[in-house]
Amino acid sequence: MLYTDRDRSQSKNTDREGRLHRKTMAGGGFVEAGQLKRAHLYEYKITRYFIFSCIVAALGGSLFGYDLGVSGGVTSMDDFLKEFFPKVSRRKQEHLHETDYCKYDNQLLTLFTSSLYFAGLVSTFAASHVTRNRGRRASIIVGSVSFFLGGVINAAAVNVGMLIVGRILLGAGIGFGNQAVPLYLSEMAPAKVRGAVNQLFQLTTCLGILVANLINYGTEKIHPWGWRLSVGLATVPATLMFVGGLCLPETPNSLVEQGRLEEGRRILEKVRGTKNVDAEFADLVEASEAANAVRHPFRNLLERRNRPQLVIGALGIPAFQQLTGMNSILFYAPVIFQSLGFGSGAALYSSVITSGALVVAALISMSFVDKLGRRTFFLEAGGEMIIYMIVVAITLALKFGQGKELPRGVGVLLVIVIFLFVLAYGRSWGPLGWLVPSELFPLETRSAGQSMVVCVNLLFTALIAQCFLVSLCHLKYGIFLVFGALIVIMSTFVFFLLPETKQVPIEEVYLLWQGHWLWKNYVSHGEPYKSGEKA
Repeated sequence: MLYTDRDRSQSKNTDREGRLHRKTMAGGGFVEAGQLKRAHLYEYKITRYFIFSCIVAALGGSLFGYDLGVSGGVTSMDDFLKEFFPKVSRRKQEHLHETDYCKYDNQLLTLFTSSLYFAGLVSTFAASHVTRNRGRRASIIVGSVSFFLGGVINAAAVNVGMLIVGRILLGAGIGFGNQAVPLYLSEMAPAKVRGAVNQLFQLTTCLGILVANLINYGTEKIHPWGWRLSVGLATVPATLMFVGGLCLPETPNSLVEQGRLEEGRRILEKVRGTKNVDAEFADLVEASEAANAVRHPFRNLLERRNRPQLVIGALGIPAFQQLTGMNSILFYAPVIFQSLGFGSGAALYSSVITSGALVVAALISMSFVDKLGRRTFFLEAGGEMIIYMIVVAITLALKFGQGKELPRGVGVLLVIVIFLFVLAYGRSWGPLGWLVPSELFPLETRSAGQSMVVCVNLLFTALIAQCFLVSLCHLKYGIFLVFGALIVIMSTFVFFLLPETKQVPIEEVYLLWQGHWLWKNYVSHGEPYKSGEKA
């Protein structure tokens, strides 16, 4: 079936969406950006070629997810701790069956985890250059090679230095993959299903976490080298991503940006499954002309007219995604559960439950994000997450940290509440933290903007990873109240500053800013850039 916004059955929705009537403001205000240029003329089919390209590209998320899942499990394994972190191992054995906030407080141990994210932070600037000048596909391939080498070195590590080197290579792989994959998916997808397609990245991330936790659950019983198998299997998703990357087409947006117009149109026709791509291709060419006029995309991103994308896409959302505390729970889930008095096997089992919740949540978000919208998930799930953080804090304040094993009922309650928290995060800040920024940037700043997204995301991931265990030790249950307060702030940020972007063509999202109560003061009406304008 050929989908077109001119279909009579969709005329009502098209008229409403084509004019971008968006109820997104507090107090019943509207964001009304006027008639879209050519969006109502776009046509597409969901083709096998399109599905294949998106699934293969989305494998990049499995690298990020596998590392998130495997790191927490490995850092709670006795054999790993005895070999590389003997002080932590001794402290763990002394408090094996007791609750202890400070059981795993060791900065060298947390550096093992956070070094990956610091490396990813630095590598994303190189990834921006490759993504813009060589294409999204090239960054995906480079990321897979780096991740593969990191997995090999970590599996063969005989000292902490080798571990850190391996983690740095893994981080570089994640930096390239996270920079390119969300862009690739957003650019390949038609506007009406862009949310679901982009969230393939989150789904493969969640599946990577789940698979890693299942592997950890099995390898924890293999002494003394089970942990090596866990970290070494990172080469599997890297290999899949590399082989798949060789088969991927480049996005039409990137081809047009590189001046390869005929090839760009041919790929666009193949991806959309129709020859009637004149309208969409014309928008791509116009966006490319503006993009090629920009000589310094990072400097351009700082200009006043790009303030909404900078504040929301490049800084706010990627930072807030980590300040929910979710990644701390993910890669320290086995550590947290052991600190709460669970045994080693039970801790890993509990972390499998939480990662399973992420997969379910990603499927929920994929199914409804293009119907209910981004803001709905941000705000509804944010309210739930605040409540769950308060419940965890109160429970720990009353029952935890007294050197005794937690009552079974309290332990079960904590697992359930953390499960619900993960479920809320997994349908909101998890996937939308990557989806929404990838929608906001115009083509001329898209690579630079996505680099900022990855940079800020990994910076806060690294800082939270490095500070979480010491904060847990000193703030105790208060750390969960801190995360709850931060979720209040970020929900307020979304409510007042983020317009709804569902089903808006990616090259015309800029029109939303012109009707926003705040951002209209920063952007000019009409075209965002004139052809040939230097920046």
